[in-house]
Amino acid sequence: SRTISWFPGHMARAMREIAERLQKIDLIIETRDARIPLSSINPHLEQLVQSKDRLIVYNKVDLAAPQTPAETLAALRRMPGQNVEFTSLLTNSDPKRILKHIVEKARQRPAHSPPITAMVIGMPNVGKSYLINALRRVGLRGGRGTKAASTGARAGVTRRVSNIITVHRDPVVYLSDTPGVMMPYIADPLHALRVALTGGINEDVVDPEIMADYLLFILNRTNNTSYKDEYRLDQCTDDITELLPQVAQTIGAIGRGGEPRFNEAARNFIKRYQKGKFGRITLDPL
Repeated sequence: SRTISWFPGHMARAMREIAERLQKIDLIIETRDARIPLSSINPHLEQLVQSKDRLIVYNKVDLAAPQTPAETLAALRRMPGQNVEFTSLLTNSDPKRILKHIVEKARQRPAHSPPITAMVIGMPNVGKSYLINALRRVGLRGGRGTKAASTGARAGVTRRVSNIITVHRDPVVYLSDTPGVMMPYIADPLHALRVALTGGINEDVVDPEIMADYLLFILNRTNNTSYKDEYRLDQCTDDITELLPQVAQTIGAIGRGGEPRFNEAARNFIKRYQKGKFGRITLDPL
């Protein structure tokens, strides 16, 4: 029930750098996580960029429940004027569609205008750098050296606002990567758990056993019993203290005295969810 606060110094610096560079930015690409379409909205970033032309990209739609795009658009109707795209970076078709949107804006500019520059923003681990690399890959048609932004499965890989990155040559389109920026605190513990389960909060901040307990609740509430087969269990359970010893046994997380390592089992349970082993799941109620 405690308030979650995780706002490292590089995030505060990133907010300042984003604000300083906004005057030279033509388009904001705000990246969110389709598994938490509402919880991945950072109101502080929203306020900072509200005056700029903006494209909202919901990434990782391949990991979200199939009905999520329609339900998300319905939930966002109270915020008119937002251009929204849903993407999976597993194929080139979605990045191509987003790049086409940006290129069309570049071609609408008056002749002899400077190249269009877009800034990619969002909360940690929503796939900003993956998106930039995908846009660069399809825009420059692959080849060596097309990866321009560092990526990783944990929060906080990108630490500084980057210099401009070329993703298209005719017309020229530049992108700027930014660190993921969390809210200074999240008062709602369920909101915090949803963000943590998708990797948006450093794994040392939230107890993995609490995260695993909430994940088990979500799976059972949606009649998702895939974890039973994944861990070769005899039956499903709604008790995390029953599940974790069985998970530990299955993955070999047993201490010298034969005691199950609950923390390791919980992290494994969470990691398999993040990799899509339990199917397509949206954590936010829509």
